[in-house]
Amino acid sequence: MATFTLPHCLHKLGKTENVPILGWLWLKGRCRHCRSPISMRYPLVEAVTGLVFLLVFWMYDLSLQSLGYWAFLSWLIALALIDFDTMTLPNSLTKSGLVVGLAFQATTGLVPIAQSGQAINHVINGIAGAVLGLWLVDSIRIVGSIVFGQEAMGGGDPKLAAMMGAWLGWQYLPMAIILACAAGVFIGLAGRLVGRLQPLQKIVFGPFLALGAALTVFWGEAILSTYREFIISSNNTVLLSLLLAVLLLMLIVMRYLKSKNSLI
Repeated sequence: MATFTLPHCLHKLGKTENVPILGWLWLKGRCRHCRSPISMRYPLVEAVTGLVFLLVFWMYDLSLQSLGYWAFLSWLIALALIDFDTMTLPNSLTKSGLVVGLAFQATTGLVPIAQSGQAINHVINGIAGAVLGLWLVDSIRIVGSIVFGQEAMGGGDPKLAAMMGAWLGWQYLPMAIILACAAGVFIGLAGRLVGRLQPLQKIVFGPFLALGAALTVFWGEAILSTYREFIISSNNTVLLSLLLAVLLLMLIVMRYLKSKNSLI
């Protein structure tokens, strides 16, 4: 088990102190040596991660997909928290996640069919998803920067979207981005209305991308099947139109959030 060093006194937790959730409860939320408080964020993140792993196991059983999605969602949780804290998305994580995502696509193409053609198709699907993710989110960043006259999105967000595309494929990536944009618009507007967000205050988008990807992992197939059944029957034209509409709405709301002359 990896050791954890407390930031206050640099004390390294022992094996019994480092047990997820239980270690924090055992220490009663304080360092045994300096008595400094240990943030409740640690057991909360551990609990959420555990619940996510259980949900993956419940939906996919013990399979190759479960192993892959455990890794993918772990990457997303780490990146979301890092972006929330530092407003950065480390290249080392996004690039490694993209490579592992393509390897996951290749492996799922080989099992259980064991045909190289399927593996190639899966890898192409992942590459197309990565390119689409990079292009879509980078386009949003460029257009937003032109509209607002300043950097509208960090350079790491397109790389995170590319990583998501490698795992999800090009068919499901637009859905993940739609969900991310919708969540970002809702949270941003709600925060502005209640006074938690100030004009020109930056909002990290990485956690919303991670949330959209996670929702797509769990319910993407059901959402897309329902969408195709009730709205379209043969192509994704309406899906892409909806994506563009959501992105436009996001830009309008972001413009409102950044307005110095808002009545709120």
